[in-house]
Amino acid sequence: MNRLRGRIISIQSNDHVSLVDVDVSGDIFTATLLETHEDASYLRMGNVVDVLFKETEVSLAKGLSGLISLRNRVNTTVKFVRSGIILSEVVLDYRGQAISSIITTGSIRRLDIKPGDEVEALVKANEVTLMEADDGL
Repeated sequence: MNRLRGRIISIQSNDHVSLVDVDVSGDIFTATLLETHEDASYLRMGNVVDVLFKETEVSLAKGLSGLISLRNRVNTTVKFVRSGIILSEVVLDYRGQAISSIITTGSIRRLDIKPGDEVEALVKANEVTLMEADDGL
């Protein structure tokens, strides 16, 4: 599980759904949550939270241009690749923090992903969850 620390900067809620923006090292990560500040006390402007998303939910792009619907797009550098027969893990450097992506080995070859490459990591907002930050981390 990928985990990044950030601060809530925007909350839009309607019924039992919230769209929450979190500032992580100057980039905005958005989470679509099935809860509101009424259900979850940690959902307050200015609160520090952990942004969580699975490795299998991180897509990678090289030279992406144009508009897309994915809200979570961050620039990263490939640290290393662990290639498997079907799936491979790509470990990325995001502002000194590691983000992992698990994609098909065929995609690794097609995109010619190798250490040192600049790639964009993309995660759909509904695949991001937030958790109250544990001060012990």
